[in-house]
Amino acid sequence: MAVAEGVPLLMRLVSASVSVSYRAAKIARDVLISGDLGIVEKSGKNDLQTQADRSVQRCIVASLHKQFPNIPIFGEEELAPTTKIPDEFIELKLDEEVLRHKYCYLGFLDHVTVLIGIAVRGVATAGIINQPFCNYEAKPKYGESRCIWGVLGLVQACEPTEVLRVGGAGHKVLLLIEKKAHAYVFASIGCKKWDTCAPEAILHSLGGNLTDIHGKPIPYHANVVHKNTGGVLATVENHDWYVNQIRDKVDAETLSKFETVKLAPPTLESQLSQKTLNIGSNASNATPAGDSTNGKVNETSEDTHL
Repeated sequence: MAVAEGVPLLMRLVSASVSVSYRAAKIARDVLISGDLGIVEKSGKNDLQTQADRSVQRCIVASLHKQFPNIPIFGEEELAPTTKIPDEFIELKLDEEVLRHKYCYLGFLDHVTVLIGIAVRGVATAGIINQPFCNYEAKPKYGESRCIWGVLGLVQACEPTEVLRVGGAGHKVLLLIEKKAHAYVFASIGCKKWDTCAPEAILHSLGGNLTDIHGKPIPYHANVVHKNTGGVLATVENHDWYVNQIRDKVDAETLSKFETVKLAPPTLESQLSQKTLNIGSNASNATPAGDSTNGKVNETSEDTHL
């Protein structure tokens, strides 16, 4: 695509991710409309996986790996790398709007989001959030898909009056962006890197912030522990005020349970063997213009978290 010539690797990766997020959203919608969610238990009755989870991850990983074969990709679901990936799951188009950009569970369907986060040198740098079922109550056939994306640098004890109990990290950050909430506080260690990478990048691009509850940055290197063991605090503004409120009003013993994230080798279960991805033969192996043979530009390596 001519418009991609001279575009930095990061923006081509964002462009590809926006396009694939729409295909992934369609897959999620098709699964729901089919009436067969294909639910299985992963680690217990409170940790479920649907056919949409499996298919969406195959779509994203296969599509991005096909275009950026040397960029590490990490996903939430444990999928056999030899599983056949249908040709219709592969999306190789780039979103032209991104390329042209100037560099400066039924009843809770709106909580469902497709998240693609891009980290550069361990820092959440770009993110894509796609809502497959936006306005599902007002529009037929489960609403419509909407996508927002952001790139860092393009746009330069909390005394709540109300507590919103909603699901989905992407959905919670959308509530912040839409000014329906002031802070996203996740006082648990259950959240993972693939839950926060995309939201953090988008918040940063809007002048907001996402850290652990101590106010420390969350690292996204390829060899980082995947659990956010320090919890999550996200805001659009006044981030330091919330950090100070938590520090001053929560007892030290409780705060000590939220450890700063430590680097460690990733588990085998969380790594997808990209060299053996079983991608359909009809999908052409496209390398975006300007890519070097090792998938790096100016020695800047991107890690993608789904």
